[in-house]
Amino acid sequence: MASILIVDDELDIRDLLEGEFSDLGHEIETAGSVKDALALGSAKTFDVVFLDVRLPDGSGLDTLPELRNGPGEPEIIIMTAHGDPDGAELAVKSGAWDYLEKPVSIDHFTLTLQRAIRFREQSRLNDVLVVMDHEGVIGESPRMKACLDLVAKAAPTQANVLITGETGTGKELLANLIHRNSPRSNKPFIVVDCASLPENLIESVLFGHEKGAFTGADRSKPGLLQESNHGTLFLDEIGELPYSMQKSFLRVLQEHCYRPVGGIHEQRSDFRLLTATNRNLESMVEKGSFRQDLLFRLKTFTIELPPLRDRAYDIKALAIHLSNKLCHRFGIPDKGFSQDFFQTLEAYDWPGNVRELSNTLELALAQAYGEPILFAKHLPMEIRAKSIKSIVSKNIKPKSASSEYQTAVDASDGIGEIPTFREYRDRQLENIEKEYLHMLIAKTRGNYKEALRITNLARTRLYELLKKHGLSIKD
Repeated sequence: MASILIVDDELDIRDLLEGEFSDLGHEIETAGSVKDALALGSAKTFDVVFLDVRLPDGSGLDTLPELRNGPGEPEIIIMTAHGDPDGAELAVKSGAWDYLEKPVSIDHFTLTLQRAIRFREQSRLNDVLVVMDHEGVIGESPRMKACLDLVAKAAPTQANVLITGETGTGKELLANLIHRNSPRSNKPFIVVDCASLPENLIESVLFGHEKGAFTGADRSKPGLLQESNHGTLFLDEIGELPYSMQKSFLRVLQEHCYRPVGGIHEQRSDFRLLTATNRNLESMVEKGSFRQDLLFRLKTFTIELPPLRDRAYDIKALAIHLSNKLCHRFGIPDKGFSQDFFQTLEAYDWPGNVRELSNTLELALAQAYGEPILFAKHLPMEIRAKSIKSIVSKNIKPKSASSEYQTAVDASDGIGEIPTFREYRDRQLENIEKEYLHMLIAKTRGNYKEALRITNLARTRLYELLKKHGLSIKD
């Protein structure tokens, strides 16, 4: 018997699924809103959640990560009458088990449920307690927990791993975490920054060279592939690898053989490859600047590190960890923190991510060197100003429409029907949403990343709002 939560604002759907699944012997709970779903999801352990996308008080896609990380970490099955390919992709990337478009037969619902339950049972049988060395990696937010789950799965294998994310999110730190928890942990971890390698020297740096191979090569020198033999090779900013080198490196990945520059004999290297990039490699493939066959080789596992603005839940723990680390480095006692210090950090959008946070804390500690507690006043003026602006913007209430409605009533001498509260509220909310989105598109000139930064919305929520009002922004 499984415990199932059905979340849909349509009573008929809830009753239909509840009746069918109850007859199969399962324990059922239902909810008609995001609020009720989250309350049940945090209070009870569920195996499977059937989740509608459009709910009266929010988006099911936005709610998905929080439900997925509930007590039982249930499988989430999205169901919607407004399906589209992009929405389905977003749902799966957010951790959904499946994506069903209504109307769908009850048999299809039942079959999907049975498969999800079977998967959970199999996973429990194969569960092995994984104890990972997490030192230096801080994150309890749903998206970071999802990253660490992938690290736990990838680390014990020999598979290639591609780590994606914005600059400053900690891609090298995550690569090192994979290495430390792998069977190669006592072997070398070799880091190569592809962006800093001169194109005319990159082959020599990776493959090594023989004496006399080129001007200045007065002795033979092993390359980084040889140094990483039996260990891990981490190529940071792999998107900067010159196209001319990509074919050569693809062969190395396939055969684990290479020839030093100027050499006549091939050498072998048993290395594991980890790569990272802040660029969209799929887009580069479409433009012809990155090889598709190489990309396929790189991304056996793909781990996407979220930007800091999407994991505000982690900022307090990160700030404490980084501050303590810096205090130890400076040889000063650990600091205390005021509440306004954390509030200011959490209200800022951190375009430079964890790296910017670390630099900011270093400056704050310098400002408060001899003082025992860090206050918001110790933070840079720019961060304080932007944080205050963000807080005030969120607290500004939309202009009341009551005066507009009163004007209309006065003009008709009070004659006319008043709509229901829900109709009136929904109409005004749609007007506010549409007006805001038009301002957003104008301000960002259609830049999706900038729009996400300004709105502080989840990607899924912004996409849904744009689609609802027939608008679009370049991704």
